[in-house]
Amino acid sequence: MRLFLFFLMMGIPLSSFGEVLSLNDALRATYTACVGIDDELSDLKTMAGINTAITSVGTVAGAGATATGFMKANNDKKLQEIIERIRKKEENLLGKATYSKQADWEAFFARFDNLTDADKENLNSWKSEQEKLKDKSKKLGNWRTGLLATGAATNIAGAVIAGTNKVDADLKTQISDCVKSVSSLRDSVVQARINGEDVSEAETIISACGEYEYVDVSKINKRAKGAMISSSIGAATGVTGTAVSAVANTDKNAENAAKEKKLNTAANVMSVGSTATSAVATIMNATQIAAIKKVANVSEKCTGVLK
Repeated sequence: MRLFLFFLMMGIPLSSFGEVLSLNDALRATYTACVGIDDELSDLKTMAGINTAITSVGTVAGAGATATGFMKANNDKKLQEIIERIRKKEENLLGKATYSKQADWEAFFARFDNLTDADKENLNSWKSEQEKLKDKSKKLGNWRTGLLATGAATNIAGAVIAGTNKVDADLKTQISDCVKSVSSLRDSVVQARINGEDVSEAETIISACGEYEYVDVSKINKRAKGAMISSSIGAATGVTGTAVSAVANTDKNAENAAKEKKLNTAANVMSVGSTATSAVATIMNATQIAAIKKVANVSEKCTGVLK
């Protein structure tokens, strides 16, 4: 009767009285349930770190593409001013403007019968500057396209990693089983004390592994989902921006100037969007690491006492 009252006061359900494991069996069950969790979390933390580095590269590439895009826009503005200057000069000399690419500069000059030395000097100077600006525009356009492609590739990789780097059903079940085994171990410790057994090892395990009751693994998966969504958006904008940037990088002439300006603006907008989403993905990956570390701190303590 006294034993019955003792277990009743300890809050142990009568239905579980006959199911209490021996201390050794409970210790073995706890070891089986809890060991290995630390390794799983370590892999998650490693992959989250790798993904943070990958998306960081994407952020830098996107920022570079954006800066390059704006440099190109400024360069193209100067180039268009030169083109218009030549057009106006042609209009003044011929009474009409039919300027295009001037594939043959000398043939272009031959059209004028009233070209002074000063006019020729100005036109040659403008043509020289036009070629320099055109070459620079091409280079800047190629750099932007390459950087956008790099950003797109890193975002694709980031989305794939984030989509898989989360606590799966097996790990959730293992943590749940560990919590249950620790609870069972507590019951066994009560019985072992009555039997006069040494329970110091069990109490150390309960203290360390019992903290699993308070961890929230859902935060890890929420961060992974956020990183995956951000990287996916960044990948889409990066791929689109790469294609638009490549199309926009054409020879400059009066006929396609307006169209190319729109394409360049669109490519710059895409690069800004890709950079922003890469930055968000990087932050999400970093916060996922923090969430994993909170759970990993528990797993490290638990694994440490089980060894």
